[in-house]
Amino acid sequence: MSVKVLLDTDIGTDIDDAVCLAYLLVHPDCDLLGITTVTGEPEKRAMLASAICRRAGRDVPIYPGAERPLVVEQKQPRAQQAEALGSWDHQNAFPRGEAIEFMRETIRSHPGEVTLLSIAPLTNLGLLFSVDPEIPSLLKGLVMMCGLFKGPIPKYGPLEWNAIGDPHATAIVYRAHVLLHRSIGLDVTTSVNMSPEDFRNTFRSDLFKPIQDFADIWFRDWPGTTFHDPLAAATIFDRNACGFTKGYVEIELTDQQSLGFTRWTEDPAGGHEVAFEVNPAAFFEHFISTVHP
Repeated sequence: MSVKVLLDTDIGTDIDDAVCLAYLLVHPDCDLLGITTVTGEPEKRAMLASAICRRAGRDVPIYPGAERPLVVEQKQPRAQQAEALGSWDHQNAFPRGEAIEFMRETIRSHPGEVTLLSIAPLTNLGLLFSVDPEIPSLLKGLVMMCGLFKGPIPKYGPLEWNAIGDPHATAIVYRAHVLLHRSIGLDVTTSVNMSPEDFRNTFRSDLFKPIQDFADIWFRDWPGTTFHDPLAAATIFDRNACGFTKGYVEIELTDQQSLGFTRWTEDPAGGHEVAFEVNPAAFFEHFISTVHP
């Protein structure tokens, strides 16, 4: 049976969002109900998502969402990859101010059936759960690329980008009670990497042509890409993608130097499920065979 998915994304900064979207568009078991964008320049991010959807021949509803965090200053003001939009057909006009209501209505129209996939700072989700506190209980599952749970990682330190992008929204989301409340954090995503050369040589299908252009902008500043978001998406469809541990996640909101820190406590009765294991070779085999069947 297909899985109904809502995607919330900050596509346009790191290239892994675009790669994740391509995976969802071609996965035979994914029923992508809609896309919402978040953080700086959400309309441009919506255009990037539209370019990939149109390349895939898909008409997916796309709604630009919140541009600014609830309280803290914006850490991600630009959608850099929009520089490459001129080469690709895309939608230019989108409904404004309707993203949260779109998510709300979609979930309420399919109670217990929708998996909400968040691969971005959590402003949209924090607003959604605040506007309609019943929404978490109506989800089939909440799957997030968010957090860091084992401790500091070289190059990244003790904090994770999506969690700190809007720490107050992150706290709202982690306090919500969802049947499946799953986090795939840097502890495992940093194990699935690809060089620019391998990326260009691996993803050569027609769908990936605009993504390759977007990736060239990312590779100006980064020596490769990490499949943070695609790994989170893969856990929805491949039960063996990651190994999970139950527990509780609390979000730091008092120490200004560590706002958004994800404090983890293992507990078999916990309401949160956190990824602690990944097999990179198995993940890439699954992912590449899906996007290039």
